[in-house]
Amino acid sequence: MSAGRLIAVVGPSGVGKDSVMRVLASRAPALQLVRRCITRAPELGGEDYTPLTAAEFDAAVAGGEFCVHWGAHDLRYGIPAQVLRDVQSGADCLVNFSRGALGAAAEIFPAITVLNITASPETLAARLAARGRESGAAVQKRLARVGAPIPDALPQVTIANDGALEDTVTAALRALSLSETVS
Repeated sequence: MSAGRLIAVVGPSGVGKDSVMRVLASRAPALQLVRRCITRAPELGGEDYTPLTAAEFDAAVAGGEFCVHWGAHDLRYGIPAQVLRDVQSGADCLVNFSRGALGAAAEIFPAITVLNITASPETLAARLAARGRESGAAVQKRLARVGAPIPDALPQVTIANDGALEDTVTAALRALSLSETVS
C-alpha cells in the first residue's frame, strides 16, 4: 500500500478552516479528520479538540504522544502520533495546522499538501467577532498577525473562502484531487 498524505489546512483566524474541513470530510469520507490536542478550555467550542492542561500537554510531549506540536496565540497544539502512522498506512489526513509548524511537519510526513484558505479582512473581522471566543483587543491582535510564510518546497493549493461554503469546498475537492462520495 502506498503512503497517504497529510493535508495541512492553514489560514488566518476566522477564515473558516474548521467549517471547510468538516464539509470536506463529509463530502470525501475517505479523508480522516484529525482531532488536535489544545491547551484550551473545553467550553470554548469551535473545532472538535482534546483539551489539555499545560501539565498534561508537557507530559504528552515527554511521552512522545505527538508527531508535531507548536505554540501560537498563547496556546499549545499537538497532532497525535497516530496520524503519522495513519498516513504511512495510506490514509489522507486533514488537519488544522500552523504555517509556523509546516517545516517540522514536512520533515516527518512522507507526503504533505498545504490547503491555504484565504478571505478578505472584512470577512475575517466579522467571523472573529461572531464566534465570541476573544475580546475585541484579542480579535484585533489576531487580525494584525501576519502568519509565517508557507515553505516554497511544499505543494500548496490556495482557496478563497469569502463566498458560499459549498463553493469553497467544491473548489478544494477539485484542487486536492479528492473523490467525492455521491449519495
